[in-house]
Amino acid sequence: MSKGFRAIYLSHPEVEIDPGREVTDWSLSAVGLARAEALAARLRGLSGAQVVSSAERKALETAAPLAVRSGKPVITRPNMHENDRSSTGYLPREEFEQVADQFFARPGESVRGWETAEAAQQRILREVDEVVRVVPEGPLVFVGHGAVGTLLWCALAGKPISRSHDQKGGGNWYRFDPENRAVRAIWAPMEQLDTL
Repeated sequence: MSKGFRAIYLSHPEVEIDPGREVTDWSLSAVGLARAEALAARLRGLSGAQVVSSAERKALETAAPLAVRSGKPVITRPNMHENDRSSTGYLPREEFEQVADQFFARPGESVRGWETAEAAQQRILREVDEVVRVVPEGPLVFVGHGAVGTLLWCALAGKPISRSHDQKGGGNWYRFDPENRAVRAIWAPMEQLDTL
């Protein structure tokens, strides 16, 4: 029996872009960290919630203040990582956007060696399903990344993979029912999230 729209998917906010470091090891910027801390400070219903995060540093830094307020340690799920782009590593903004467009437009193909959108979508669905299996009660806050978050949203909404459903900027969220695989709304800025 479904417990309803008890889950939030939250993408990490702004990061410090450092071409000299692995993208998976980028930190939140001062702006991103302030946004994450402000969310944790105001979010009602967080006490007792389970925060589940990608193992990437920027996601863990977003999850940390939420977990402090929840009173439970973060569950780290390494397979919640962003789509695997290690074949190219850091790309300048304009080039990255072009490749990302192709990633969404050709979901069954590997673009420049990137993980395919279809594979990333199945991976994030498996992770959500497993968390729901092992955390059967209470609200869930999944903290991750924009592209896989969009792929999850497309699957939950029954929509074809398309970048038209992608978030605008970082630090966004949507609410969903992880058991019925239903989604309530499209991405919204974290400043519009006040209660679980």
